[in-house]
Amino acid sequence: MGIRADKIIAVRTTKIVYRDGDTVLKVFNSDYSKADVLNEALNQARVEETGLNIPRVLEVFKPEGKWAIRFDYIEGKTLAQLMEENPDKKDEYLNLLVDLQMQVHSKKVPMLSKLKEKMHRKIDMTTLDPTTKYELKTRLEGMPTHDKLCHGDFNPSNIIIRPDGVPFIIDWSHATQGNASADVARTYLLFWLAGDIAGANKYLELFCEKSNTDPRYVQKWLPIVAASQSVKGRPQEREILLRWASVVEYE
Repeated sequence: MGIRADKIIAVRTTKIVYRDGDTVLKVFNSDYSKADVLNEALNQARVEETGLNIPRVLEVFKPEGKWAIRFDYIEGKTLAQLMEENPDKKDEYLNLLVDLQMQVHSKKVPMLSKLKEKMHRKIDMTTLDPTTKYELKTRLEGMPTHDKLCHGDFNPSNIIIRPDGVPFIIDWSHATQGNASADVARTYLLFWLAGDIAGANKYLELFCEKSNTDPRYVQKWLPIVAASQSVKGRPQEREILLRWASVVEYE
């Protein structure tokens, strides 16, 4: 089948996302790993079983020699768009973000890969010096092992609010099972990288308050998460993340 390019929703370095009627097509570059495509579809299918509001996977196929995943199209605006359009409602939106993330963390998906193992692999792939890698891995080993569902890229642009007000969480390609505070540390860093330091701090404060978590516990994860994020980060982001990752004993 031909892909109609007049319906492009987003263009990323490794994929193009199209709208096709009431479905969405995520078409990956021809050199994209087949295993990663299948893993993304499998992650999403497994998370569907929790009953969370997420787009369903409808099919995985290969149009024009490129792998593609077809999902439900969710009509609405992202939480990021709404924050931009209604700055006075930002606190309300941050509250919603935290509530949704806590809802995600309340679920268990035993077949997902383990967050700690993934972080271990990512630390190995970084450009950090051997001593820093060793210190980060030691810290990672010392962290409590949990089995909560973690989104892995939980930020306002991955939340779509339908016109009827129902929120949907999209993009489960980084989902793992593990420690919720690692997931929170990543969201904190994503606000930071977007240049919204005040938003990052307010988000962390809200999350810790609602979930009764000591902020220092999340901060302990920051260097580990920054290191793992630096592997896929854009060059300008990588520099910031590696600075975070190097300050292993910064708190």
